[in-house]
Amino acid sequence: MSENYGIPLLGDLFPEMTVNTTHGVIKLPDDMKGKWFVLFSHPADFTPVCTTEFYAFAIRANKFKELNCELIGLSIDQVFSHIKWIEWIEENLNQEIPFPVIADDIGKVAKTLGMVQSGKGNNTVRAVFIVDDNGIIRLILYYPQEVGRNVDEVLRSLEALQIATKYKVAAPHNWPNNELIKDRVIIPPPKSREQVKEIMKKYPDGYDWWFRHKKLER
Repeated sequence: MSENYGIPLLGDLFPEMTVNTTHGVIKLPDDMKGKWFVLFSHPADFTPVCTTEFYAFAIRANKFKELNCELIGLSIDQVFSHIKWIEWIEENLNQEIPFPVIADDIGKVAKTLGMVQSGKGNNTVRAVFIVDDNGIIRLILYYPQEVGRNVDEVLRSLEALQIATKYKVAAPHNWPNNELIKDRVIIPPPKSREQVKEIMKKYPDGYDWWFRHKKLER
């Protein structure tokens, strides 16, 4: 019988852990205090889909930093394997990997975060955790081993989360390129009839009283 592991929920504090990485020992979430971070797992080093994902994260690393966000990779491999794989990417694909990679060689982190898929051995799924600057888990994505992630979607989700948090709004489908309202943001719907009148007066643009939107002024 396979053993099942739980997944932390959105809104939970990221579990405290001390991890060994290619950049040395890191304490999570403490060492990221005041910063957002994206922790993403990959099934194994020296595998083709994972290599394409690492390359994609690496060439966008500066965009994540511009959003006050650090990247952290992870797989159930030893640090020596991570180092050799990173060297291979740098030598053969001419791309530096600027972020740390957790060496979860006994699988403790993966099990804590529910990254081990039943029937797939010890390899992790392609998980993504976006954690805010207070150490709170804000978004979780899980992809199977067979399907590579869209790193631009991770970046878009990060920015949308930050906008929603800062301005107390919601981001529509594929923000900022939504088919209906483009780069505008959605006002939270009213919770009373009195609020309906207030919102209709304050926000003139929308399809109905429960669907008001505005131009984001940063």
